[in-house]
Amino acid sequence: MRKTSPEATAQADGDSAKDTSAHTDNRLSSYTDVVNGYYDGATELYEYGWAQSFHFSRFYKGEGFKQSLARHEHYLAAQMGLKPGMRVLDVGCGVGGPAREIAQFTDANIVGINNNDFQIGRARKYTAKAGLSEQVTFVKGDFMKLAEMFGENSFDAVYAIEATVHAPSFEGIYGEILKVLKPGGIFGVYEWVMTDRWDPSIPLHKEVAHGIELGDGIAEMRGIQACRTAFKSVGFEVLHEEDLAERPDPVPWYYPLEGDIWKAQTAWDYFTVWRMSWSGKFVTHHALRVLEAVGVVPKGRGK
Repeated sequence: MRKTSPEATAQADGDSAKDTSAHTDNRLSSYTDVVNGYYDGATELYEYGWAQSFHFSRFYKGEGFKQSLARHEHYLAAQMGLKPGMRVLDVGCGVGGPAREIAQFTDANIVGINNNDFQIGRARKYTAKAGLSEQVTFVKGDFMKLAEMFGENSFDAVYAIEATVHAPSFEGIYGEILKVLKPGGIFGVYEWVMTDRWDPSIPLHKEVAHGIELGDGIAEMRGIQACRTAFKSVGFEVLHEEDLAERPDPVPWYYPLEGDIWKAQTAWDYFTVWRMSWSGKFVTHHALRVLEAVGVVPKGRGK
């Protein structure tokens, strides 16, 4: 999406079967608590079970898991035309995996924003270890207040990878991103949305969406049309849109979640896939309970 210049134009209730509009409104109004509560408990598990890049990706035959994550990030950076020296904002940066990868791929200067203290601390630690602290920096703050934090017209480009789904509204977060972009700046996003086939008036469809909300610390899942409408309503010009999940890939994007080690694409990925299997989850759960009991990890991680 491009920000057009002025001259040119004159992501909680526990019962998925009983979710109501009141429950949704409550999650939306307290979205920072929902998201922070989720990631306080889930961050280390994400790093253990997935990687330092908290997102999905497409796979090619024989392609390693971490290689696919990096390619996914490179694809976004290439589509956006990121170049050396550009000042780029990573909205909802997690522990900084994509920021570090994109910085090395493009030589751009990346600023990551995240409202979770624990993740910010880990992002800075990993970035220092990689020797990238001068090029990749992190700010703790609410991404619904970007203009207040950074000032308007302050970034050459902005990207978000499976993060703005946590915002209380697409219009709100996209509007903030538009403000901090310089005229002509590019916003690239991998967005989590329900497909056009999703109908929230159908109880099963609603239940599936709510299961995603509960499982991923999201206040409200929305349909793809809500995303399209929000982009245009705040003033973005949409240059490119595609659903990567619809590509006829020989290896499905969700294959690691199936926990079938025989589908692992490389020998190094067996352990990653095993951790998603029944036995992997069993071992992880009970190991965490033991670590909780001896005080190595905080109470509640085993849940």
